[in-house]
Amino acid sequence: MSSTTRSLRKSTSTKEPKDDSVATPSPIDPNTTVYVVVMGSTGSGKTTFINLASGSELRVGSGLESCTNEVQTSIPFKVGGKQVVLLDTPGFDDTSMTDTDVLRIISAYLVAMNKQGARLVGVIYMQRISDLKIGGSARRDLRMFQELCGEEAYENVIVELASKDIFYKPILERKGRMMRHYNTQKSAHCILEELVPKEPIVLRIQRELAEGVDITQTAAFKQLDRELSEMAAKHQKDLEKLKDEMFQAEQEMDEETQKELAEEKQKVEDDLQKAQTQASRLASDYQAELRRIEEKLHVREV
Repeated sequence: MSSTTRSLRKSTSTKEPKDDSVATPSPIDPNTTVYVVVMGSTGSGKTTFINLASGSELRVGSGLESCTNEVQTSIPFKVGGKQVVLLDTPGFDDTSMTDTDVLRIISAYLVAMNKQGARLVGVIYMQRISDLKIGGSARRDLRMFQELCGEEAYENVIVELASKDIFYKPILERKGRMMRHYNTQKSAHCILEELVPKEPIVLRIQRELAEGVDITQTAAFKQLDRELSEMAAKHQKDLEKLKDEMFQAEQEMDEETQKELAEEKQKVEDDLQKAQTQASRLASDYQAELRRIEEKLHVREV
């Protein structure tokens, strides 16, 4: 058995606790309330976890269809003697928004929280049960999560998952933990009990933006930009292939195929243009989103 496998086993909670606790709603006290952000891919169970832990009734999506298009907050409840509020975030593979939208929304909310002096004590990252191996969109989502948090925050991170993928090793090596959620309120509270006593943290994206770094120069956007560049290269390759296929269909006088290929070509071009436009507008859109959230939360900088 490798040392990595041993460390994964050691840092993963496997025993299901008894379900004997009840979430009790409490009024929010900004001086004593602690916040935990819940992140992860679309369909990983973030909203269900939050509703179960807190007794909230946030909207839940179906399957891989997202129902979270903004940051949602749970009702306050007690865990480990602390008043807790959970934040539900959209995933970076959201079905209704681009990754640029998701970065804008999450970043603005986290910065507004920081200005308000909210005490963020931890982050829970949830993995889809279907993602037994990390790959594709799940891996992109995890990379974005890592850049948003920064290595210095890993000690306040818990990964909730069913598999022990080696891709989580950087988080575990910096005292992050793996724990299982058994779809009971008690097991959700056991996860939270590991975070609520911790000292408040500032995530990398919060620190960068608070220091005046433009959002397009943050570590998270740079990671997203790499993903967008790879996507643009793929779209360009797809366009070239479609052009060749359209020429062939034209030579064969196949009007039906020409029509189908033309529609597919237009869709690829639209997707590429949309990604490029949103990336170029991110800075101004982020500022507008931040102002909207600050007004909504009645933020007064502390």
